[in-house]
Amino acid sequence: MAVTWESDLLKLQISYGERKNKCKHCSKVLSNNNSLIRHMRIHSGDKPYPCCYCDKAFSDNAALVQHTRTHTGEKPFQCSKCDDTFAQSVQLKRHMGTHTGVRSHQCSHCAQSFFYKYDLTRHMMSHTGDRPFQCNYCDKAFTRTSSLNCHLRIHTGEKPYQCSHCEKTFTQSKYLECHLKIHTGNKPYICSYCDKAFSQSQSLVRHTRIHTGEKPFKCGQCGKSFGQRCYLL
Repeated sequence: MAVTWESDLLKLQISYGERKNKCKHCSKVLSNNNSLIRHMRIHSGDKPYPCCYCDKAFSDNAALVQHTRTHTGEKPFQCSKCDDTFAQSVQLKRHMGTHTGVRSHQCSHCAQSFFYKYDLTRHMMSHTGDRPFQCNYCDKAFTRTSSLNCHLRIHTGEKPYQCSHCEKTFTQSKYLECHLKIHTGNKPYICSYCDKAFSQSQSLVRHTRIHTGEKPFKCGQCGKSFGQRCYLL
């Protein structure tokens, strides 16, 4: 009898908790009241955390802290196996999988496997065709919010990533990182056929085709092939 009473009490507590922390707009149930408050800002559009470097504002402090690192360049999460550092803990966790080599999350549709469940979930959308994040300016949709945010900058013209050496700005952090190598002179991509080095991996790929003779860009009109896309256009 005691087991039944405790079980019924637990069910009642869960039911009460669900009603208490349930969003009135979309019926989503949150784990606690603070999570519900943060979630409600999605519907209200309230962004009480402004960036002190630019005009951008955020619905929660964690998002502001993460964004601020795009201005400061801070990468507080360091790999214990190598010298790589990251701006987000989730980036470090994904990186750690490259050291362990364990890909425990297997796709049920193909042979691909992943270090983390999040990456598998995102990959599964390539099979299902699910793109839940819709652009408000055009018909394009995306599998993740970060891709949508990058795309939105095409419409808004926003370039939040600014070079600390010059006034050039970029739409994505990866473009800024590539640009910074111009100032630092860092050229980590070395040709295996000669001693030439490059600041960007794509520059190395294009250069390597000089040695291999690879011409992957074929004209649909005459059949002629080229080593670079710009010659095809």
